[in-house]
Amino acid sequence: MEKSQDKPKLLSGGNPQIPKGYGEAPVRAYIAAMPGWKQEIGQKLDEIITRTVPEVRKAVKWNSPLYGVEEGHWFLSFHCMTKYIKIGFFRGAQLEPMPPVASKQPDVRYMHIPEGPFDEDQFADWVRQASRLPGEKM
Repeated sequence: MEKSQDKPKLLSGGNPQIPKGYGEAPVRAYIAAMPGWKQEIGQKLDEIITRTVPEVRKAVKWNSPLYGVEEGHWFLSFHCMTKYIKIGFFRGAQLEPMPPVASKQPDVRYMHIPEGPFDEDQFADWVRQASRLPGEKM
């Protein structure tokens, strides 16, 4: 393997550049490439999602892990930003309570996780709710 391929390139905000792929392997590669404190939170997010939705499907597209139940339809994604991890719920406006951060897209809501602890129970509840809604086709 060439030296330049040993480690994924980090894009703006420290987001890993991972080739598009489906299944566990590309998501694992993305999480392994998350910088610093973000990697531990990325692992925790993946664990919570997998535990909450055992039949979850995974992929990496547009340098972000995607999670869904139905083939090609996704309910959640996350992305590394400079000071937080941005979790997008594609049907977040239908969740109770709604995730706190609005989007330009009316259905999408975000949760931002900065360094440190986060409300894992609330996140798991949103994952449970989101997994039962129709996924976003991408």
